[in-house]
Amino acid sequence: MTCCTMDAESVLALSTTSSSAEEVRLASQPLGGGLRQLDLSVPDIHCGGCISTIEGALLTLPFVKTARVNLTARRVTCVYQEEMETHAADPSEILAAINSAGYRAHLFTPSAAENDRTRNQLLLAIGVSGFAAANIMLLSVSVWSGADAATRDMFHWISAMIAAPALVYAGRFFFKSAWNALRHGRTNMDVPISLAVTLSYAVSLWETIHHGEHAWFDASVSLLFFLLIGRTLDHIMREKARAAINGLARLAPRGALLINPDGSRRYIAVEEIAVGDEISIAAGERVPVDSVVVSGESDVDLSIVTGESSPVAVASNSEVSSGAMNLTGSLVLRATRIAKNSLLSEIIGLMEAAEGGIARYRRIADRAAALYSPAVHLLALVSFLAWGLLGGDWKQAMLVAVAVLIITCPCALGLAVPVVQVVAAGELFRKGIMVKDGSALERLAETDTVAFDKTGTLTMGRPRLVRVDAMEENSTAIARGLAVHSRHPLSQALVRGTETAPMSFDSVTEIPGGGLEARKGADVYRLGNTAFACGTSFVPRTADSPFSEVVLSQNGVDLARFFFDDTLRPGAREAIGQLDAAGLETLIVSGDRQIVVDNTAHALGIGRALGSLTPKRKVDECQRLNGEGRRVLMVGDGINDAPALAAAHVSMAPATASDIGRQAADLVFFNDHLDAVPEAIAIARRSATLIRQNFVLAIGYNVLAAPIAIAGLATPLIAAVAMSTSSIIVVTNALRLNAFGRRPDMHIRGRIGRSAEVKAA
Repeated sequence: MTCCTMDAESVLALSTTSSSAEEVRLASQPLGGGLRQLDLSVPDIHCGGCISTIEGALLTLPFVKTARVNLTARRVTCVYQEEMETHAADPSEILAAINSAGYRAHLFTPSAAENDRTRNQLLLAIGVSGFAAANIMLLSVSVWSGADAATRDMFHWISAMIAAPALVYAGRFFFKSAWNALRHGRTNMDVPISLAVTLSYAVSLWETIHHGEHAWFDASVSLLFFLLIGRTLDHIMREKARAAINGLARLAPRGALLINPDGSRRYIAVEEIAVGDEISIAAGERVPVDSVVVSGESDVDLSIVTGESSPVAVASNSEVSSGAMNLTGSLVLRATRIAKNSLLSEIIGLMEAAEGGIARYRRIADRAAALYSPAVHLLALVSFLAWGLLGGDWKQAMLVAVAVLIITCPCALGLAVPVVQVVAAGELFRKGIMVKDGSALERLAETDTVAFDKTGTLTMGRPRLVRVDAMEENSTAIARGLAVHSRHPLSQALVRGTETAPMSFDSVTEIPGGGLEARKGADVYRLGNTAFACGTSFVPRTADSPFSEVVLSQNGVDLARFFFDDTLRPGAREAIGQLDAAGLETLIVSGDRQIVVDNTAHALGIGRALGSLTPKRKVDECQRLNGEGRRVLMVGDGINDAPALAAAHVSMAPATASDIGRQAADLVFFNDHLDAVPEAIAIARRSATLIRQNFVLAIGYNVLAAPIAIAGLATPLIAAVAMSTSSIIVVTNALRLNAFGRRPDMHIRGRIGRSAEVKAA
């Protein structure tokens, strides 16, 4: 759980009452259809209870459609209807609602974090509480060793004076949060913690005043010490997830050198770059916005987009993405997108959205934690009354109640889900996979069927020359001489697939819808489809051929036929093998011709392939599988795949997908290799396993520990150590995902290897 503190910057932040409706409206972004999105910073949120409280308060407003709290970013994203039936909505009520729930809110301003003040404060608090606990325990050793009454009382008073300032300073994180919750008529996890610390110190002080033999100042301070360790670990893990976002934000250039129409140049902020503007990028600079190369040649580092470290050569008409590093030469680029719509901004947005959705496990944990605190208070009260009324020892009754409050603090339960989600999101990011919704990982773990689109997903949508049937020896040189004059994908594939020197012609003309026509002397050469190249004198290819065909003719007589197939996506065969070995069913749902789809399925070892599907039939197939109880992962890239991506149980899209396809998908992978699909499933399944283990650990601990405390067998000090240990165990268990993430498919590959051995045998 991340703590929430008031710092100087927050005090100066915009308050809820100082933002007018017009100011808030201007700060929100239009989404179309009368909807607007408002992003707010809420620095005081720190746990699942805060999330449910804020979201519940906002959803009571009639004009608010959705409200999501990002715990890591401490941000609220709210979508509201601008116009109501009778009046215009007042968006300043959104800030007022958050304020009335007990949280400060101000308009969000994106910026990279300069210094983690909260982490530094937590570390300092750990040092203070640890120093105090060590000294009090040293004094306690003398007391336990049989010191006389006067020495014992003196050591108890010294311990009390050491503990008091340490508790005030180190415990302020918990006390402020607990008071804020109680002041607004609710409870949270910090309430039982604050009660336990306060009561433990009060009972110890009472014993000291009345010359008692025992005091538990060490328990109070040690409890804070261990709690702060757990809270700091959680905070650091969340900030590590945020560090990736901040690192990406720092990659974005602050401006670029704009080339004016008259040739002059001036430096402008990246926000001022408009579509169509030409900018100059020198070697060693990053590309500020998505662009196309106008002039110049260079090598660019696209590792931020693809995850591949090898430089890529670019020249005129090459597309480059924002964040790419220009390595060797100067380039003149023409902007194709503004900064906020460029790929780098989209990646940052995807990462920030990853914790926005709340998965079923997260909702269960938050609901359990919300009910758990009142239950702990009731259990401590019942224990206190039972020991006092039945045993007659009210001092012992108070100690038992304090031990119950300490040992049953719900910190481990509150950490069970979010700590795993944070680690999993970090592992996926390192593998170039972005999660758009926090619930997507849970749904991905439930997947048992993977449906692939073909073009652009299993294949690259980039044809390759696979066969040449030539009647003349120089046919390839003639065809290459024609193809170099066209940017048609099949012409470019022909140039890439041949190495002979191209023939030159007197003239070359490209006929739209037909092909290329060239003249050399009295001869007329044509390269294109069958009807264009040879007219009715040509015997067409069979209709069931899986290949695209281009014909070269001379004066209407065919000289050669060139056959093309689509290029398989790198790692496609291996990815399908891994999915099969993991027990998942794979199929293809494509709009391409059935014979072409069957050819791709045969090449990849996919048993079921559906071709000639309309977008609606793709949706129907996903819904049919869902109706059979299957959990379908749809992997697609085009606009025609967007309805199926939305209809599937969970969906993925490559970064090369259309804008609509990326928006409809739950996960986006930013490299060319298809092994991102089995890797994501493996990490999601492992995450689900660790979450269930954390639930068992947290609940099992409380089932065992609560009776021990109620029976009076645990002192406050023992309770503090036990409770803190449970939280640390949960965090440590979640960190096991890091080790798993370094070899996410080793178990799958092992199964593939064993399967191959069995087949060979």
